[in-house]
Amino acid sequence: MIIQETRDLAACHALRRTVFIDEQGVPEADEMDDQDAAAIHLLARDGGRPVGSARLLIKGDLGKIGRVCVLADQRGTGLGAALIRAALDVLRARGVAQARLGSQTHAIGFYEKLGFVAEGPVYHDAGIPHRDMALNLQVTS
Repeated sequence: MIIQETRDLAACHALRRTVFIDEQGVPEADEMDDQDAAAIHLLARDGGRPVGSARLLIKGDLGKIGRVCVLADQRGTGLGAALIRAALDVLRARGVAQARLGSQTHAIGFYEKLGFVAEGPVYHDAGIPHRDMALNLQVTS
């Protein structure tokens, strides 16, 4: 399994279409937005086959991790956690102080195991309940 930054938006979009639009019923207009051009994209490949992706948006010292998706046959393998760790490494390397994301409520425990803390109320995004989560990336001694 290899996770790398990519400019292969077609592969990322295909994964997002499969997971978010086809499986979860997210409207295409909500999933495919205008932020991809400014984002850093991570792509996980297994033997050359795209199997997962994530998108990073950086504004100042804040990094937002989003559009995290893993194909159904790869779930439970640790790939999702590896994608998040890779995203955090990219953010740290760029001097980002805090990582944030909007977690689907069923995945809050997954992100908590990676150090994220849930904040604020539950809200709906594309009809799916979410909650904001944050992780401080600054090293304190």
